[in-house]
Amino acid sequence: MKNQWYKEAVFYQIYPRSFKDSNSDGIGDIKGIISKIDYLVDLGIDAIWFSPLYASPNADYGYDISDYKAINPEYGTMEDFDKMLKLLHKNNIKVIMDLVINHTSDQHEWFQQSRDVNSKYHDYYYWRDGKGKWGKKPPNNWTSFFAGSAWQYDEKVGKWYLHLFDKNQPDLNYFNPNVMKEIQDILRFWLDKGVDGFRCDVITLLSKTFGLPNGAPSPALCGREHYIDGPRMEELLGQLQEVLREYDAFTVGESVLINVPKALRYTTEGNEYLTTVFAFDSVNADNYFGLKQLVRPFSLRKLKNSMRTWQHGLYGKSWNTLFWENHDQARIVGRYCDPVVNRVEGAKMLATVLMTLSGTPFIYQGQEFGTTSIRMTDINDYQDVEAKRTYEMMKGIFGAKGAMKRTAYCSRDNARTPMQWDDSKNAGFTDADTTWLKVNPNYVQINAKQAQEDPNSVLNYYKKLIRLRKNDKSFVYGTYKDYYRNSAKIWAYLRESEYGKLFVVCNFANKDVSFTPPKEIANQNFTLLTSNYDDSCQTPQKTKLRPYEAIIYKLQ
Repeated sequence: MKNQWYKEAVFYQIYPRSFKDSNSDGIGDIKGIISKIDYLVDLGIDAIWFSPLYASPNADYGYDISDYKAINPEYGTMEDFDKMLKLLHKNNIKVIMDLVINHTSDQHEWFQQSRDVNSKYHDYYYWRDGKGKWGKKPPNNWTSFFAGSAWQYDEKVGKWYLHLFDKNQPDLNYFNPNVMKEIQDILRFWLDKGVDGFRCDVITLLSKTFGLPNGAPSPALCGREHYIDGPRMEELLGQLQEVLREYDAFTVGESVLINVPKALRYTTEGNEYLTTVFAFDSVNADNYFGLKQLVRPFSLRKLKNSMRTWQHGLYGKSWNTLFWENHDQARIVGRYCDPVVNRVEGAKMLATVLMTLSGTPFIYQGQEFGTTSIRMTDINDYQDVEAKRTYEMMKGIFGAKGAMKRTAYCSRDNARTPMQWDDSKNAGFTDADTTWLKVNPNYVQINAKQAQEDPNSVLNYYKKLIRLRKNDKSFVYGTYKDYYRNSAKIWAYLRESEYGKLFVVCNFANKDVSFTPPKEIANQNFTLLTSNYDDSCQTPQKTKLRPYEAIIYKLQ
């Protein structure tokens, strides 16, 4: 496999609404991001993925786009964006935009025009007659990712339209070739500005089964066999590549319910429809069936099994992505390690894994200093449409108390609280009296300023790992072999390439655990590269690993 810039890069995701407010309105903006470029440079990242900056009525906070060629006025102007792009490039940071093309906002001009059955835009969306005597039943039994029917009736049109997400996010109809032409034009608009690529939102949903037939009965995502990884995906992605290839643009696809064979369908090196994809197995070790609302105790065995599948399945054929957090996931500290007791060690342990597996690591804002979930307990405090809709659904299954407990644990708003910059008012995010979403009250103890000043902080450990990764390609390239597969507490693995060997051992328990190194490597020569404790063993030996202890060795 070829060495590529994106394989060796460390990405950082910014959720603009919550990053930094410059004009005291309680909402993050582009000028706020510009004011923190030095912070990002100091962290050492190579590329930024921006959650949507486009014009949006915010039914799903940017993932419902009303104008793909305009900046959300809450975030600033196109001139602000151009300035930010120029400054980031000046600092050798690439810019990845969010490409949301499965659906638009219902306020988009295309959709508004489509409500006229004689308009050329009517067929830009899936408008269908309903079933039943008066057509008042949905056209099929498909259900939404946000719970409930995937269809909404429009009184003006007298028809139903498809929305796999919120009712304010109607799905685009790619059976109409004009839709793809519009999207290609949007790609060129941003690529001509100089952006370096796209994160492709729910990209594997573009191809629906012709005729939109009923799905097999299912308690969740009914009809998914007709709208996930459909038969025309290669054709549609190939049409996107007609433009992307001209600019040598990077793409990472958000791939719903993806597995290794499906990932290889899209990302096999030399025949790429997407540069790489996000698989969500890494964040499913504390739920059942990949449904985050079905909470279960964290299982290291489940996590290791999943990661082994991806590490082996793509190696030599395609390229992995690595992440613990994003705007759709609760904070990993508090899920895979304790959010209070030994929080710093736990966060560093998770950073160690992120930076030493095969794949490109993505860091989500605040993750780099160990931010935890807010865990709000009143549904009225949540802004996220998914949280509100799934809460109502779960209430009928688990009762109000059980539904609230699960929502507090897994809600996307856990990751969307304002960035915790310091211990001043509103965590230094804004001077406004109120913020668009509540600030996590633990910002007094957990914030970027405190972390910058503490040499033993999670932030400074991330910086160290990023430097190590940049200076030693054995962190980037190489095979993966794990040991103690059945252990529920220890994750130990060997990375081997032409650049050398790394041996990584992590204790995922919040207590001491006995450890004996594998026989095949115990007698080799080692150098301790780093650890989340100051006095870890200089060579792998029989010992007791302390709570969340993580050590990286280089084999000579």
